[in-house]
Amino acid sequence: MQYVLNKALGNEVSRISFGGASLSGEGAGYGFGNISSNESIDLLHKSIDFGINIIDTAPIYGFGESEIRIGKAIKDRREKVSIISKSGVTWHENMRVDMTNNPKVALFQLEESLRRLNTDYIDIYMVHWPDKNIDLLETLEVYIAAQKAGKIKHIGLCNTTNSEIIKAKEVCNIDVIQSEVNLFNNQITHLDNSQDAVTMSWGTFDKGIITGSVTKDRKFEKSDCRSWAPWWKKSNWKDKVDKISRLEEFVKTTDFNLLSFALGYNLEFVDTATCGFKNDLQLNQILNAMDSLPSIDLIKKGMKYAGIS
Repeated sequence: MQYVLNKALGNEVSRISFGGASLSGEGAGYGFGNISSNESIDLLHKSIDFGINIIDTAPIYGFGESEIRIGKAIKDRREKVSIISKSGVTWHENMRVDMTNNPKVALFQLEESLRRLNTDYIDIYMVHWPDKNIDLLETLEVYIAAQKAGKIKHIGLCNTTNSEIIKAKEVCNIDVIQSEVNLFNNQITHLDNSQDAVTMSWGTFDKGIITGSVTKDRKFEKSDCRSWAPWWKKSNWKDKVDKISRLEEFVKTTDFNLLSFALGYNLEFVDTATCGFKNDLQLNQILNAMDSLPSIDLIKKGMKYAGIS
């Protein structure tokens, strides 16, 4: 496993992070198909044994199921990993999703995440999405108090903006910044104030599209949000599938594969690429791809060939 030393966290960060949304399909919410609790725990153990030391999750992943499974997996390995969770995306009893950075909600979600993860502290706690209706500093007051109480170690921002980062730094250190980064969408390049933070991607494989596993005729399980989510149906995913097919034509003329192109691109811009995988084969494919990554020049040449701007 490759690592990068980051002064914000004071330790080495694995260049691959475990994307916890992959564990949570049966719980509904944001998840990607069936995987049992035992399979999830086994996969997490193998990932940690291979040196992956960041696990990214959020309450909305399986309506808490991802956190529960991670909590079980890290019970005897707590000091080997840094756990990320977030506040801001919650749900009602009828499973309708709500997005708010209301401080009371943030405090409630933090306590619930601690309970589900079965831990006394969360290494990195992040504001999941900006909220135009709530002053960010009100939310951060909850985070700062929790940090002083030892319930969280580091504060982060996800899907953030330059103005939010500047505002947040007035009251606390922002140690981790996470943005969508992949061949189709690179949000981290829009941020000017992330130099001192650990930078992370999400959507590294754009929900499987960039791996080539998503085809136009693929049928998704009921427990896979791609089978029902309005945001997926309204997206231009079929156009992306066409472009990845063209990229694959180019990749076949090289010594690399789609995974190595995806990872090579992301790791030009972030410290650690968050990867969702559901089985040993996918884990091993990612680790093997990391052994040799193409240059950014070759990646951009392939993107141009495929019509990816």
